[in-house]
Amino acid sequence: MKKKIFTAIGLMSGTSMDGVDLSLVETDGYEYFSQISNEYNEFNDELHKGLIFLRQSIKNSEDLLKNSSLISEIDKKFTIFNAKIINKFLNKNGSKPNFIGFHGQTIFHSARDRITKQIGNGNLLSQLTKCIVVNNFRQQDLNNGGQGAPLTPIFHYLISKIINEKYKLDYPISIINIGGITNVTTILSNDEIENNIYAYDIGPGNCLIDEWIRKNSNKKFDNDGSLAEFGKINELILNQAKDNFEISSINESMDVNDFDISFVKGINLEDGCATLTEFTAYLISEGLKKINQKIKNESRNLIICGGGRKNKTLIKKINENINHQKLTVKNIDEFDLNGDFIESQAFAYLAVKCSLNLPITFPNTTRCSTPSLGGQIIKNF
Repeated sequence: MKKKIFTAIGLMSGTSMDGVDLSLVETDGYEYFSQISNEYNEFNDELHKGLIFLRQSIKNSEDLLKNSSLISEIDKKFTIFNAKIINKFLNKNGSKPNFIGFHGQTIFHSARDRITKQIGNGNLLSQLTKCIVVNNFRQQDLNNGGQGAPLTPIFHYLISKIINEKYKLDYPISIINIGGITNVTTILSNDEIENNIYAYDIGPGNCLIDEWIRKNSNKKFDNDGSLAEFGKINELILNQAKDNFEISSINESMDVNDFDISFVKGINLEDGCATLTEFTAYLISEGLKKINQKIKNESRNLIICGGGRKNKTLIKKINENINHQKLTVKNIDEFDLNGDFIESQAFAYLAVKCSLNLPITFPNTTRCSTPSLGGQIIKNF
């Protein structure tokens, strides 16, 4: 029996907090997927600064209560921003989607406390756009003993099948997403989902570099890794950081608050950027080793996506760190997929899966006790 095809918009605002990725896709929520349109919408300076300040103000669950009025204020502005870009997009394209997958902006995540907080009001967004909204994707997984992250592995599994079939790329395939945090999905084969996908947060992605750039310049990120390329690595500081910091387990989800840049304090912009880029590449390469050891299987086909793939210096350093393993990373754009919009497309896909009452997380992706549903469906118009 032929499955129904849905259209869905996916929205994603990552840890860089610079704007919203919007994707329109077609999918049946199972194995059919087609990209229709993607666009990026940058935050205005006021909203960008407000989001950064809010995240920096919340280090623990108590801070959520202390900053409740600020959270409400930014939440409304953030939701209205998303509504405006959606309505502009819908006016331009002339038709409404079946669903909007609204991840929201994470401002605090602690699997240990079973708390995850994303700003973004699904009720208000539904009212303003006159569309069905799906949000709150993480909480059910946390309630089921999971880490609440990463959520994209089920979508990585789908696109690995597309890549395998179209480009004859052999399994195992690992998809490395470098956002604020780096997460990796390793797909062993295209057989039964639950026993063939493994996913872990493995370390920082852009978060250390972005924070350093924001605090020491008027820029938001290191464009193409040019500052790191120009700078000189402080080997003494780097080696001390390697000695003093170790990710003991990749079983737990990670948050930007798990990392800090204090160890590079006092050196110049370019050298700090170079040192943090090398440190990030080192932790990513160590994380890839941990995955291979944990699943007792080595993936030789590494595909990279997310904003970090554009940082040429970071990718060069990752390749140098894994070179002894005789591995190299390929850019997901080589496979006719837009690496800027994998996560926004994923949340469109997850919204459809939610509507079909299908699981989105599994014990081998988030450490939940059983396959978990995710998402809350909202119709407020």
